[in-house]
Amino acid sequence: MYGRRASQLLKEIDSSEAGQLAPFNSDVFDQVIRECNEHNSQFQSLIRKMVEQNLDIETTRNEDHYGAAIHHLSLLRNKRCLMAYMYNRAEVIQSFRWKVGPVLPHDIQEKLHFSEKEYFKNHSAAIKSYILEMDIDLTVDMVPPKDPYIQVRVLEEIGEVSLGDHSVSLTKNSLHFLRRTDAEQFISQGLMEEFLE
Repeated sequence: MYGRRASQLLKEIDSSEAGQLAPFNSDVFDQVIRECNEHNSQFQSLIRKMVEQNLDIETTRNEDHYGAAIHHLSLLRNKRCLMAYMYNRAEVIQSFRWKVGPVLPHDIQEKLHFSEKEYFKNHSAAIKSYILEMDIDLTVDMVPPKDPYIQVRVLEEIGEVSLGDHSVSLTKNSLHFLRRTDAEQFISQGLMEEFLE
């Protein structure tokens, strides 16, 4: 039945946990593209047949007209399903930039199509360019914190880092009282966590 493969892609998105991605379904995606090409070929063939018979395409209502209409509507439906699939994945990929930063973990990268990896790279570059041009860090909290300093515990050995006017040795399991803006980059990378007593 026409459109069944395309609906599989939407069911896959619907069954996925919000904000998570299943691996890109290249097999079904490619099958839908092939089905679209076949619909287009059949549609063009039926329209050509009507033109060759000197029939008015706008007013003629015969089996070729209705066949062409079915192929055209099937093509449009498949196109909408493919666009919904890609749009939903693009939204999740964009959210990863804010959740995990400019470098995706390997387990997420494995789920992406090569064009999605390129999309993430370009999206990250656009955000970085905007941040540099506007001289404002969009990756920190949008709601002003009550206290600009937080207590953090270092989860992984980081070493000596320069923070503003002083440097700090960030050794594993050590506790520090840092400016929130200095700690955010390490927290988002999973190298430290906010220490709540």
